[in-house]
Amino acid sequence: MKLRKGRAAGALAVLAVLVVSGVGCASKVIGKSDNVGSSDPQVSIEPTEPATEEPTTEPEPEELRAHLTAAGDNLIHYSVYKNAEALAGPGEAYDFKPLYKNVKYIVEAADVAVLNQETIISQSNEVRGANGGALLFNSPPEVADAVIDLGFDVFTMANNHLLDFGASALEESINFWNQKAQEYDLTVLGAYLNEEDANNIRIREVNGIKIAFLAYAEHINGFSIPDDSSLRVIMNYEEDVIERQIKEAKEKADAVVVSAHWGVEDTNIVSEDRIELANKMVNWGADIILGCHTHTAETMEWIDRPDGTRGFVYYSMGNFICAQTDNFNLVGEMPDLDIVLDKATGEVHLENVGCIPTIVHYTSPDFGNLAVYPYSKYTPELADSHGVPYAIPQGSSTSFSWDIINDIIETNIPAESRLLDK
Repeated sequence: MKLRKGRAAGALAVLAVLVVSGVGCASKVIGKSDNVGSSDPQVSIEPTEPATEEPTTEPEPEELRAHLTAAGDNLIHYSVYKNAEALAGPGEAYDFKPLYKNVKYIVEAADVAVLNQETIISQSNEVRGANGGALLFNSPPEVADAVIDLGFDVFTMANNHLLDFGASALEESINFWNQKAQEYDLTVLGAYLNEEDANNIRIREVNGIKIAFLAYAEHINGFSIPDDSSLRVIMNYEEDVIERQIKEAKEKADAVVVSAHWGVEDTNIVSEDRIELANKMVNWGADIILGCHTHTAETMEWIDRPDGTRGFVYYSMGNFICAQTDNFNLVGEMPDLDIVLDKATGEVHLENVGCIPTIVHYTSPDFGNLAVYPYSKYTPELADSHGVPYAIPQGSSTSFSWDIINDIIETNIPAESRLLDK
């Protein structure tokens, strides 16, 4: 599908079943005369039962397949949770579900769905979303309810906002998500209670395919875990640990997915250090790299290994949801692909690799009607009504239109990877 400048039928197969029955009755003795009145006794041959066919069994599939979808930064700004507060029903504090409803069908269609949870959830601290001039985030627990209901089942937490409210808040958030993991059969990773937990490779079996998940962060906004704390976050510069973990994951699982929190914010330029690290990760055994942190959509590519196999890297998925005020922060990516396992050889490869562009929409003057849309459901009319040109605080790139959306997509998503009608 081409980028839109303005804006199958199924066939019903009918199976005919043929029922064949045969009844034979002999009126003469074999080898005797046909003369009427013959005194020879007549011998009748009993009808024979129709032959019954042996039940057929479907042949075993030669390959196993798992459909994976992912999303970038679930960034809960002040105006995001204020929208959820306005949507809450009686007895509720927040309802985030309507903010995500336009993409729910995409997440639900996946066999496994991965989300970068950019903000902690610490119920003993105040809810914050970069309001008041400080880039500190702490989200209400209703965020988790919404994204779990949406269909995500893998949550990565390795990001730069982990210590916004200190080590105790991070520990509380880890325990919160671990409890959710037990309740809803989730996979949670990226921030750990201790070293042993950090070295426990998370593996999720999906349609018979064992998929390992790993997550690493570039920095924690200048904060560091206190020396007397057992908490653990594996950083991108710990390449010896990353290499060991990816190789171990490849031995234990069929496929390896790495969440990489890296890059420079607010730019779509892929830095050389990320290209270098991505190549190392793929050669160590990573099959898929899901980049995040820059709050912008960035390009993606295959990385070949010496043995002829290859992995795929999305350098940055951008924001899943946010209330930022630059147009380049409002177009994101949802990776969408199939992991295929050859049962005979045990080898894994990727098929149908692409991504679905998404748009965060809101209106002026108060970020009302905030919601995330897939490109296929967004319209030029919605683009014309976007509130970013009037948002406060004002960004540096505040113009918004259908052409601007298409330009961001054309610049950052290769044509062969664009899933514009999904």
